[in-house]
Amino acid sequence: MPKDLQKITIAIDGHSSCGKSTVAKDLAQAFGLTYIDTGAMYRAVTLYAIEQGLYSPHGLLVAELEKALPHIQIALRKNKESGQVETWLNQELVEDRIRSLEVSTKVSEVSALAFVRKRMVELQQEMGKNGGVVLDGRDIGTVVFPQADLKLFMTASPEIRAQRRYDEMQAKGEKVSFEAVLENVKSRDHIDSTRAESPLRKADDALVLDNSRLDRQAQLAWVMQQLKDRSWAV
Repeated sequence: MPKDLQKITIAIDGHSSCGKSTVAKDLAQAFGLTYIDTGAMYRAVTLYAIEQGLYSPHGLLVAELEKALPHIQIALRKNKESGQVETWLNQELVEDRIRSLEVSTKVSEVSALAFVRKRMVELQQEMGKNGGVVLDGRDIGTVVFPQADLKLFMTASPEIRAQRRYDEMQAKGEKVSFEAVLENVKSRDHIDSTRAESPLRKADDALVLDNSRLDRQAQLAWVMQQLKDRSWAV
């Protein structure tokens, strides 16, 4: 007899631009789960820091960001028309702005801060406490929900991930070079994997999904087979 999917917690971790959010959204839609885009939450904090002038010529004003953090309100809301989850920062829709290369360049630095991670993890755990959720990020299976029912660790080569990200940005009309995107991908990999606070790593019980050569349908089919094998789906 299948287990109750409305109680499941699915944790998807992995490198930047490897398709975590695509798999998470597809799973949420297929099974009626709540999708929690944890990366968008860190991007929202980063956007706040940029737009509030918390970057000096010498870098991020960490103490000022910590002081401002209690006043940063982040919400993930489903668009009634598109069905997509969108990011709101202090009651303002910022979904497009948080995907800029400027935010991408700075988000790893912001998300490495212990006080930022502590607050975001608290919010994520509150959002997913009742199950029926799928979350993607860097530390979901190791820190946020170490007891998740299904843990995935996604990866692909830096070049393939950079090409995907570059194509997305080109489609949105953003003027950026492939070389700049590739450098950003490699830089984020290094920062995410070596930071002191909740570094990116594969949980011991996570299943590895290398989607370098998989399309959207194939990777979803692979994950759904894992759920069937564990009696979460038929």
